[in-house]
Amino acid sequence: MTGNARSVIVGGAPVERYDRIRGLLAPGDFAVYCDSGLRHRQALGLEPSLIVGDFDSWEDPHDGTETLILPREKDDTDTVFAAKEMLRRGCRDFLLVGAAGGRLDHTLANLSLLLMLDDAGARAVLADDSSLTRVVSREEVRIEDEWSFFSLLAAGGDASGVTVTGARYPLEDAALTSAFPLGVSNEVLPGQTAAVRVGRGRLFLICDW
Repeated sequence: MTGNARSVIVGGAPVERYDRIRGLLAPGDFAVYCDSGLRHRQALGLEPSLIVGDFDSWEDPHDGTETLILPREKDDTDTVFAAKEMLRRGCRDFLLVGAAGGRLDHTLANLSLLLMLDDAGARAVLADDSSLTRVVSREEVRIEDEWSFFSLLAAGGDASGVTVTGARYPLEDAALTSAFPLGVSNEVLPGQTAAVRVGRGRLFLICDW
């Protein structure tokens, strides 16, 4: 693959609204299935370009797709390994699917993965049945009024200099801390586009379908 292609990394967490996920897919996506993420292959209608895993929860399909077999005892989860591998191959645009829900520890680990990808200068979105999650850090992020609600939560430590415009609950130079979820359930004003900026630290931006 080239560095211009988006990596769609598919994990094994539950997916029910396949229609929503399929609507995010685009021609040219490079699909990486992680172990039991292969359970989503048929419903997504997305053929794998790469398969990675230790195959402790799913059988290696042996279908001729490039496959990286990992040891079962390792520091990285299969999903984290896949993301690192695609960074190594030059990718800087990621969509994570089947990465939230099910086991809480894996969900939290994949939120940490969003921070890791942000550290690498990559754009990454985690899609689940109810929302899209991304990191707000160096650049302003704009939110269209097609989203029903959006929430902002401190990510990897407290955040300051948070400014939100075009929303029902605006903020200016505010602090969002890990100990108090002040930014839950905001709304874009009808006909407007909300904008989020952070001066110091990072935020998780969660947009509900």
